[in-house]
Amino acid sequence: MALAVELRVVTGKLSRRLREQSQAGDLTSSQKSALLRLERDGAATVSALARAEGVRPQSMGATVALLERAGLVSGHPDPRDGRQTLISLTASCRRLLKRTRAAREDWLFRALRATLAAAELAQLRAGVALLGRLADF
Repeated sequence: MALAVELRVVTGKLSRRLREQSQAGDLTSSQKSALLRLERDGAATVSALARAEGVRPQSMGATVALLERAGLVSGHPDPRDGRQTLISLTASCRRLLKRTRAAREDWLFRALRATLAAAELAQLRAGVALLGRLADF
């Protein structure tokens, strides 16, 4: 149990440090989550996004409206059902996501090089594989 607690604390701290490195602006966690889902799964209706995120369609509609005003998403008619609007990421949003990931990865790369010896990096490499198995459980 102590290992589980320690792992939760350390991964939480690392996650916070990584979030600090990105310039994602004033986006809320629900806005970020919606953007990442659109990036991963592709264009979707507000209703489909709401179902996938486990929120009410009205809440997702408000989230999407804010993202649209910020120029991060845009809507276009669904080619299969013109009554529906598909929401997708804008090119500027894709660039923003790429920049924020690069900033986090750069910080992590510099931190790894500055704080760990070669043998420790090898240990961490093996540990990452184990963490991956945990994440997939």
